[in-house]
Amino acid sequence: MLNNQFIIEKFGFMDEAFIAEFHEKVIFKSIKAKTEIATVGQRNAFIPFVINGVVRVFTLNDGRELIYYYVKENDCCMMTFSSIFSNYVSRIYAVTEVDSDVLLVPVSVMHDWLIRFPNISISFFKEYDKRFSDVMHMVNQAVFHKLDKRVLNFIKTQVSIKGENPIKLTHKDIASNLGTSREVISRVMKK
Repeated sequence: MLNNQFIIEKFGFMDEAFIAEFHEKVIFKSIKAKTEIATVGQRNAFIPFVINGVVRVFTLNDGRELIYYYVKENDCCMMTFSSIFSNYVSRIYAVTEVDSDVLLVPVSVMHDWLIRFPNISISFFKEYDKRFSDVMHMVNQAVFHKLDKRVLNFIKTQVSIKGENPIKLTHKDIASNLGTSREVISRVMKK
């Protein structure tokens, strides 16, 4: 059940031979919310494209998360894509935030496409640009903004992702995602 609108937006510049092969080789999968789809150290067999839903991409340090970016509708996880050039080993965690539909492209197929259809790299350069901007934004937030502003931005992002307002979040959830402790978040929230 491929979403033709996604294919047109993402790969409409490619020729019909590629589009036909895309339909033939990719796997459509629905994934429930809070499902881990990548783990640090795992070998990546697929490159995911999010058709609808949201995937949180992050790292862990001493049990605390540091969010790199969110993969939203019509986007690809660039960290997973880049692993095909480094022994296929994941350097990130990726978890679905909400029920999500994804297209999975086998890594071997992507290698073949990069050789046979060099224009496909255009799409990935655009994705790299988006993700690099997301990571730069995250670093700027962490370095230059006070925690109260980061908490507010995180809550706004969660409202946007989940499409709910009000939203239910614990102080521990917020702390975990911002790389701090629950106690610190509780003090910020009191203010």
